[in-house]
Amino acid sequence: MTYSTSGAMTLSRGNLDIVLAGTPTDVGHPHLSAAAQAALDAAQAPGGHPHWAYVCQFSTEPIVKAGKTAMNKLTRAVLLAATMLLPLTGGAQAVEIAMSCGAVGQDMQSCREGVDAWSAKTGNQVHIVSTPQTTTERLALYQQFLAAQSTDVDVYMIDVIWPGILGQFFIDLGPALSSSARAAFSPALVANNTIAGKLVAVPWYTDAGVLFYRRDLLEKHGLAVPTTWAEMDAVATKIQTAERAAGNERFWGFVFQGRAYEGLTCNALEWVNSFGGGMIVAADGKVTVDNPATVAALKTARSWVGRIAPAGVVSYTEEDARGAFQAGNAAFMRNWPYAWSLAQGPDSPVKGKVGVAALPQGPGADARRTGTLGGWQLAVSRFSRHPKEATDLVIYLTGREEQKRRAVRYAYNPSITDLYADADVLAAAPLLGDLKATFDNAVARPSAVAGPRYNEVSAAFWIAVHASLTGEQEPEAAVKALGLELRRLSRGGRWG
Repeated sequence: MTYSTSGAMTLSRGNLDIVLAGTPTDVGHPHLSAAAQAALDAAQAPGGHPHWAYVCQFSTEPIVKAGKTAMNKLTRAVLLAATMLLPLTGGAQAVEIAMSCGAVGQDMQSCREGVDAWSAKTGNQVHIVSTPQTTTERLALYQQFLAAQSTDVDVYMIDVIWPGILGQFFIDLGPALSSSARAAFSPALVANNTIAGKLVAVPWYTDAGVLFYRRDLLEKHGLAVPTTWAEMDAVATKIQTAERAAGNERFWGFVFQGRAYEGLTCNALEWVNSFGGGMIVAADGKVTVDNPATVAALKTARSWVGRIAPAGVVSYTEEDARGAFQAGNAAFMRNWPYAWSLAQGPDSPVKGKVGVAALPQGPGADARRTGTLGGWQLAVSRFSRHPKEATDLVIYLTGREEQKRRAVRYAYNPSITDLYADADVLAAAPLLGDLKATFDNAVARPSAVAGPRYNEVSAAFWIAVHASLTGEQEPEAAVKALGLELRRLSRGGRWG
């Protein structure tokens, strides 16, 4: 607190500046004198203090005459004024948080609804940053931002495979979670997001690849849901032939994600794993992908292109595949569960005609039905100007209430495990209960063992697979070259 005999004093308390201007009146009268008005005008003018709260007046004369006693009375009066004014300021000033959200399907809409609810609750604002549609391009953008220590994004939505790649750029969110809140999440996801003892991201929703099928067409032709890739091929061929004969020349048996990007890694890992070919790199760091089962899986996938899958499938992403299937132009589709709610939308041509099942398996004793583990997490940049508010946003969006809303409205798979038994969730999205075993048994990409080199591993894998799908290389040659490249990257199994 400062005082001068010119009759002006400023009391700073928190983010309040109480400006008092002296006049020949008693302490505490809230009438603006010319001096008080001048102080107020100065506070409001460009360059003035942004947090001015009030201007009152006091008499300098009683202070001069009465000394310490009058000053104490004055101080009490000023503090009382400050206390009365606190509700008018709303406490801490609202801030704006920048958050990256997904660009696939209804990710953007569902994210916006969640952040709007948080904004209404806290008074803070959220600016949603547009991101590329493919995960490969989004990772490259994130790496560019974070390497530059950019403050443009506070909250990052990150893929399940990125904590090991980007974790050094995020703050530890562990202290923000109670022990009960942490225990509610899938233990596997918490472990996945913990790097060097720090929880660098909170699980938002989980995923696994699944098989969508036209239930009405299978019933029409008296066919069962396939459980092997050979069965799927036969059923797809039969339905495709019949639909084209009925006049739909654009109809195909099967669509998937065949573009050279992370989505192809997910698809191809499902093929390889379902044939008993392992998971590219084993948990001990050894490269295992170059085996006969992998070759057989790629030969099978290559046989689909141009026959039961369009030739252009080698450039398809998730939305390309969904567009063809939802338009009624495919019998089967490999995709993530997000496509379910869109297929059931009021304007969807296939509403009420779609079923979902676990992906088929290959031949042999080691074959299995599987799906690649996916999912997204929320992380806070250590370069954020507002880490406290950004953390609060993450805790809100990953909380039980918000996860339940997203599961009910959009069929997102919760990362809070007991929501899979919630009556409201199962009534709105029964597939979540049906496919829980698929999520639990999903095959993980080797991001944990490869660490920061995972993106190189994945790129080498999808390049080899894409070359096989397009006919640039024979599957045997592509798999052999892939094994050599991965061993070079691993330095004999040492990925660190």
